Amino acid sequence: MSRPTRAVIDPAALRHNAARARELAPHARLMSIVKADAYGHGLLAAADALGNLSDAFGVASVEEAVSLRDAGCTKPVCLLEGVFDAQEFAALDAGSVSVVVHHDAQLEMLEAGAARASLDVWIKLDTGMHRLGFAPPRLTEIHERLRGIAAVRQIRALTHLANADHPQDDTTLEQLRRFDAATADAAIERSAANSAGVMAWPQSHLDWVRPGIMLYGAAPLHGRSAADLGLQPVMQLQSSLMAVKQCSAGDPVGYGGTWVCPEPMPVGVVACGYGDGYPRHVATGAQVLVNGREANIVGRVSMDMITVDLRGHASAVPGAPVELWGESLPVDTVAEWAGTISYELLCGVTARVPRVTKIDGD
Repeated sequence: MSRPTRAVIDPAALRHNAARARELAPHARLMSIVKADAYGHGLLAAADALGNLSDAFGVASVEEAVSLRDAGCTKPVCLLEGVFDAQEFAALDAGSVSVVVHHDAQLEMLEAGAARASLDVWIKLDTGMHRLGFAPPRLTEIHERLRGIAAVRQIRALTHLANADHPQDDTTLEQLRRFDAATADAAIERSAANSAGVMAWPQSHLDWVRPGIMLYGAAPLHGRSAADLGLQPVMQLQSSLMAVKQCSAGDPVGYGGTWVCPEPMPVGVVACGYGDGYPRHVATGAQVLVNGREANIVGRVSMDMITVDLRGHASAVPGAPVELWGESLPVDTVAEWAGTISYELLCGVTARVPRVTKIDGD
C-alpha cells in the first residue's frame, strides 16, 4: 500500500472483550453485535474472530445478514431492525436468520405469508426508549398472533436500554420493571442488556445479552475508561509523518491560518485527515502520538492531512510512525476532544483506509 494510513485490527483483543462479556454475564447467551461493518472493524473478519465465543450475531440490514451467510457463517443472525418490505423475507430464506418485529406493518407481513421459510422472531417492546417497539401491554396479543403463523418458530422478546451508560440513573430500573411486568406471564426468552447493561446492570442480563461497543474496546459507561473496565482496544488507527517543515515565528499553519507559530519550530504533517475518518472538529489540546510520544495538533484538520507541533521531537522525521488512536491513545479520548462518542469515530473510518489484521506477536 502506498499511503500509510491504515486501521490495524486485533482479533485477539476482540476475543478478549467477548470473553469479558461472558465473564460478566455467565448465565446469558451472547449475541455479538456486528452491525455497521462491525462498528467499522470489518463485518466478516469480526464475525470470524468472535465465532467461537458468540451464540448469535446482530446486524442492521438484510445485506449484512446475507454477507454473513454467503461467507459460511453458521451462527444464528438476528436482523435487529426487522424488514423494511415483504420482499426482504426472500433473501432470508436461505439461512437461519431471526427477525425483530417492532411495528404492526412487519407483523402483518408475516401474517400475510411473506416469509416462505420458517424463522425465529423477537418481539421488541418500547419500555422507555421511545424509538422502536410495541407498547408493553401488547405483548400477549402480539405473541398470540405470532403463534398462529406457520412460518414462525421460536418467539422471544427484547427491549433496548436508553440510559444504561449512566449507572446512577434510575431510568434503567424503570425500563426493566416495565419489561418484567410485560413478560411475566410469557414463557419466552428475553434480552435487554446492551454493552452498558452487561457492564453495570446485572439484573438486565436475563437470557441473552447484546454487547456492541464493548466488543471493540471502547468504554460503554460514562466516567469509566475502557482499561478500567478490563477492555482492550481492537482498532489502532495508524499513519506516519509525510513531511516535517521548519516554520518561522508568526507563520500561520493550515486553512484559515487559525494557528500561528509562536516561535521558530518544526511542524509535522501526518498523512491522515477527515477523508479517512479522523474528526475535523477536534478541540485545542488534541494530540496524536509520534514515535509513541504526544504531539499537539495545530491548525485545522484537513481532508488528507493533520499538522502537529514537533517541538521536543528532535528525532521525528518523515516516515515516523503516528498513532491517531489505539493501544496507547484511547479512541474514547479522541472522541472527547471531538465532542462526540467513540461509536461515531470507529464507524466513520472510511473505505479508503485499509483494514489490516494484526497477527499475534506483531
